[in-house]
Amino acid sequence: MKKIVYAAFAFAAALALSACGSSDKASEGAQAENVEMPAEEAMSAADADATPVAEATGVAAEAAAAATEADEAADAARKAAEAATATAEKKTDAQKKM
Repeated sequence: MKKIVYAAFAFAAALALSACGSSDKASEGAQAENVEMPAEEAMSAADADATPVAEATGVAAEAAAAATEADEAADAARKAAEAATATAEKKTDAQKKM
């Protein structure tokens, strides 16, 4: 089964890669007329007053806090499941005694 999945994935990846490029003429090279924007123009168009991206440490701290909250919620859910299992076992034992 895994072989079929891998083969299907490889086929889909090959199909996606073949669909990425398009050109009317294969012999036509990149020229200023057929390139979207020359590199010099792209660099001069960059906004010099752009604000920097927030520091990664702040994002990492928020992610760590969210992970801690998720761990605590998982622990609470596990404890609730254990309590429910214990209650169900008690009821089953009580019914067997009757």
